[in-house]
Amino acid sequence: MMALSSKIVALVALNLLVTLVKGATVILIEEEIEIPRASLNEEPVIGILAQEMSYSLAAKYEEDYESYIAASYVKFVEGAGARVVPIWINKSREYYENILPNLNGVLLPGGATWFNQSNGYADAGRHIYDVAVELNVQGGYFPLWGTCLGFELLTYLAANGEEHREHCSSNNQALPLDFKPDFRKSRMFADTPDEIIEILASEDVTANFHQYCITEQNLTALGLDEEWRVMSTNMDWNGLEFISTIEHKILPFYGIQFHPEKNIYEWVRNKNISHTPNAIKVSQYFADFFVNEARKSEQRFQDADDIDRHVIYNYPVSFTGLKKSSFEQCYLFEVQRYVERSKKKCIKNKRRNSCK
Repeated sequence: MMALSSKIVALVALNLLVTLVKGATVILIEEEIEIPRASLNEEPVIGILAQEMSYSLAAKYEEDYESYIAASYVKFVEGAGARVVPIWINKSREYYENILPNLNGVLLPGGATWFNQSNGYADAGRHIYDVAVELNVQGGYFPLWGTCLGFELLTYLAANGEEHREHCSSNNQALPLDFKPDFRKSRMFADTPDEIIEILASEDVTANFHQYCITEQNLTALGLDEEWRVMSTNMDWNGLEFISTIEHKILPFYGIQFHPEKNIYEWVRNKNISHTPNAIKVSQYFADFFVNEARKSEQRFQDADDIDRHVIYNYPVSFTGLKKSSFEQCYLFEVQRYVERSKKKCIKNKRRNSCK
């Protein structure tokens, strides 16, 4: 039996029941107990969900790309010590059931897509959310992280696909966080160094780019306040108070409305993105926190070759900043080409199970 070298407090039910009610996940927890876990995973692998090409990005490229991932999200994860695997949209639930057990967490990135587009970002998110719940309920540890649109998607999925966001005006807005009195009770901020908290609370270091917001009233109206903890809020340009950090009270699911990856890796001018040393410190804190959560996951790919077939290094990155994109670099995915290449690799390696 594997020797246990450390313990973490996990929220586990003695009689834990998970059901799907019209697609929504309902979690009943009866008791908290402490369970031992093995030493941390020093080679975490994070999945990042692709999304439909935005209109502005698609207009800049003549090629027929199906989806993309902004490279700043990839660097955000890699800079904290994890590798990245792209997760595709427009796949069956079986695909997500097969890929997630190889990963140690998933990042749902920000972007400019819609939740009502079939077989896209939101539908993939639905499968990812439900599979992640199952992995945690089965005794594993599988974190989800949502940034901006990804944060909105987390609560949208928790609300069974009921639109609960409000229009707001928070583009090119750099803000400090307005912490709730009990924010230190959260996992995200329980052990955060005082220096980081002071910077977050007093300096304009969070980069906001969103036209939709979620308020505490939105959460309460759907009963989501019973399952989700709000740690901070902010005001948009018009004085609307919106939620800026949130986490699930039981599951390791986290959401932030701002963009810490932009402080470190995006350099588009006139966007009010802080690149001060303090802004970099707090942005790195969020990356480190998420990847450290992923290190608690013991899941693995079957071997090094299997990882190599999936990691994002298989795909080229484009300097989209040259075409005045809001992203300096993007991974642009042209489906047919990569499907064909994947099949060729499968045939070469005689791995029929990978050739679906």
